[in-house]
Amino acid sequence: MKEFRNYQSLLDKAIEQFWLTRRKQINDQRSKNTTDQGNRGAVTGGKQLDGFLKIMKTVALECRIPEGYIFTKGNHIPGYFRPSKDWDFLITTPQGKLLVAIEFKSQVGSFGNNFNNRAEEALGSAVDLWTAYRENTFPNQQPPWIGYVMVVEKSEKSTKPVRVRSPHFKTLVEFEGTSYLDRYSIFCRKLMYERHYSATSLIWTNRDLDYGSPNDELSFKKFIESFQGYLIGNLNEY
Repeated sequence: MKEFRNYQSLLDKAIEQFWLTRRKQINDQRSKNTTDQGNRGAVTGGKQLDGFLKIMKTVALECRIPEGYIFTKGNHIPGYFRPSKDWDFLITTPQGKLLVAIEFKSQVGSFGNNFNNRAEEALGSAVDLWTAYRENTFPNQQPPWIGYVMVVEKSEKSTKPVRVRSPHFKTLVEFEGTSYLDRYSIFCRKLMYERHYSATSLIWTNRDLDYGSPNDELSFKKFIESFQGYLIGNLNEY
């Protein structure tokens, strides 16, 4: 199994592509004289996180997963509370089993407006998939490996403490005095603790292309290692 340092250059490029693509999308919007509250078009425009898809595909291929079973677009799979959900990255098997599903999300600015939205999206996707699995929508298979990667801008607005709004009841103590980046860290850890996702990664980055993770548990290195281990343990499917 390859060590993470072999993918470090790909991660460098993925971060660079994230910012370059975002800037291009914003400039294109401005040239069209469109009104875009909170740069929503740049958030939803896609392609910003394509570099991360490339990393996951590279890792899968090096783990000897056949390319024909790795999917980076058009990845709708059945849900329970909705007909289907389009995941960013899938791996299936020749027998039609779901082996891996990964979601990639990002947030730059507009933290107060979008943190809860991102949390609800991630939870909703996981609950929908696991309930569908429980109801035998993906029959005759072991539980798949489900991953979640969140890329967050590190800035003054994302790192300063934010007041908790809960006038009727006391919130959990771990949220007191936290920034939005702290809250994303708590959230991503709890997604794993509660087994909604097999692995999660939180990556902070700034406009100077610096990046990192709040702690080792949420590092992209740990995420890749978990992904690699699961694939290697299931090569018998091929």
